[in-house]
Amino acid sequence: MKAAVVTDFTAPLEIQDLPVPDPGPTDVLVKMEVSGLCHTDIHAAHGDWPVKPSPPFVPGHEGIGRIEAIGSEVTDRAVGDRVAIAWLGYACGACRYCISGWETLCENQRNSGYSVNGSFGEYAVLPSAFATPVPDDVSSVDAGPLTCAGVTTYKAVQVAQVRPAQTVAVFGIGGLGHLAVQYARIAGGFVIAVDVEDEKLEMARRLGADHVVNAKTEDPVEAIARLGGADVALALVASAASFAQAYASLRRGGRLVCVALPAGDASLPVPIFDTVLGGKSVIGSIVGTRNDLADVFALHAAGRTQVISETRPLETVNQSISDVLSGSVPARVVFEF
Repeated sequence: MKAAVVTDFTAPLEIQDLPVPDPGPTDVLVKMEVSGLCHTDIHAAHGDWPVKPSPPFVPGHEGIGRIEAIGSEVTDRAVGDRVAIAWLGYACGACRYCISGWETLCENQRNSGYSVNGSFGEYAVLPSAFATPVPDDVSSVDAGPLTCAGVTTYKAVQVAQVRPAQTVAVFGIGGLGHLAVQYARIAGGFVIAVDVEDEKLEMARRLGADHVVNAKTEDPVEAIARLGGADVALALVASAASFAQAYASLRRGGRLVCVALPAGDASLPVPIFDTVLGGKSVIGSIVGTRNDLADVFALHAAGRTQVISETRPLETVNQSISDVLSGSVPARVVFEF
């Protein structure tokens, strides 16, 4: 099978011909139709984070395809089912996190395209229980970005406990941010979109943002303060400076939700006096559960969200990574097989 492979953190990905993997007794073999390109895939390919994957490996965790073979013990999926391959490729199901509804915090989890091979190949294997069914009313091209960008920002809005008429500042309008704008509106929030590209801010307006701020031409903290401050700030840019701006944009009682993961071991200095007296919160939010992904698919099937993407062949993977890093991609790149 054809796959994009990380061979070294300092080298471009290689398109290689690999053996088709065999499913184990509880696994399914999925023939991929599409796979979205997430910024996490880029961090993985570059070894940006303190916990690194081990080359060679196949990235990808926004994969959509049909099951071509099932393991001998699989009873919950069938050949022909269209399923998603998400970041959470496995959780133990028995620890305190799994049984309390927080499987994404499982300390024994495996992550697609990071600790196990992912969806940047023509075939992928994963446990059947973690192959989330995709509704017929959701196209594969849309389902790919929803499998990570969608479920990640949906969960962040949930974690933020956005209530109707609260102000939500979305820092970063790209693959994640354009969906975060929509989920914040679904929750009843007034949305302020922050980015450095006018094209992305215009996209945010089309998707329902009430206000936009170009952080390249004006101080977003001051601009948001003039609008009354943010009840919630979603930090979706892999930049420590943007996180600091997001925190500073909060009004009293505000919640900063940290989502993006900057390269290296970045930190967020939080002023204790302001945090305590202002009753502010800093919250970490990591993707979403299988139930959350099912909700994301249901909302999209009902016509509540739009996915902005462009399709490309897998062979463009290195150019696509460059385009994402330069900010020239409006929202999401989706590789088609």
